[in-house]
Amino acid sequence: MTELTPKEKILLRAGREIKSDMYINLGIGMPTLVANAMPESVENVYFQSENGLLGIGPYPTEDELDPDLINAGKETVTVAKGASYFDNAESFAMIRGGHIDLAILGGMEVSETGDLANYMIPGKLVKGMGGAMDLVVGAKKVVVIKFHTNKHGASKVKKQCDLPLTGAGVVSRLITDLAVFDFIDGQMRLVELQDGVTLKEVEDKTEAHFVNCLK
Repeated sequence: MTELTPKEKILLRAGREIKSDMYINLGIGMPTLVANAMPESVENVYFQSENGLLGIGPYPTEDELDPDLINAGKETVTVAKGASYFDNAESFAMIRGGHIDLAILGGMEVSETGDLANYMIPGKLVKGMGGAMDLVVGAKKVVVIKFHTNKHGASKVKKQCDLPLTGAGVVSRLITDLAVFDFIDGQMRLVELQDGVTLKEVEDKTEAHFVNCLK
């Protein structure tokens, strides 16, 4: 059996967050791939995009390409049976009104109190903050997926975020290539280890303080 890559570990674990009959928003980048990793038993899932689409389907084949049909990340998409279109205001009314069951977002940094930084790095071009700031307070559950460390090996799970915050205390669950953490009452709790990962490795690569809740 081929060993999973760190990215595949994250996506497969994130896919298990998706349940039948959910309305879900997937963030730009790696989160969009979670749709391909959800269990086959899941039914009636509706993916929402901030630019006005409920019922996003798979990425299009060359014959299905429609330049006018895009998601919030400006990627071309298809629509599922029963999909609906609406304006931007209606889309954000869904998000701000608490009608999105689950938001799966990427993250640059997450703090031990569930703060999230994921929309900008000072000094670099930012096209816009997108819908993340609304999603982190409007969605019923916010799951962040990301690699545990940066390319230099430094922890991206921090005591305090150094980058500008998208939201404070908004993360419900963090899934990395090493572990899964829950944030409850301002406390960061280790609830799962990824396959082949030891507790010591997580401790060594995590700047944030966390409580070990492994059974």
